[in-house]
Amino acid sequence: MVAVLDTNHFTELVRDSSVGQRLRVRLKDRQVSAFTTVVNAQEITEGWCALINRQSAGELQVKAYAQFQHSLELMMELNLFPFDSASAVLFHKLHATHRHIGTMDLKIASICMTHDTLLLSRNLLDFEKVPGLRVENWLD
Repeated sequence: MVAVLDTNHFTELVRDSSVGQRLRVRLKDRQVSAFTTVVNAQEITEGWCALINRQSAGELQVKAYAQFQHSLELMMELNLFPFDSASAVLFHKLHATHRHIGTMDLKIASICMTHDTLLLSRNLLDFEKVPGLRVENWLD
């Protein structure tokens, strides 16, 4: 089985929280090939850069850079689905009828639907509104 980790699922793995540890076990037990998307990579990178940039340059950034590096290393262990032409076409169709759902979420949904894969996300409220998208929350 192939599943895409949304940013919130990926973040729990990076933090190695108890929820993240349970997720890791569940992925292994169900023999899931874990992917993420280039859009999630953008969200994750922008989040870490914002955190790093809010701190004074130097010693105060050491921990944040270490966490960012750990996140990048874990991300490199995953395959990334692209936001390609097929995803963009589907995104435009979805965006025309689901303007209340965030742009990044619609891009992620488009990628998952283009590749016919399950999305693992805590954001069921928005993602369940996208017809044809398979989405589950494995954290709660």
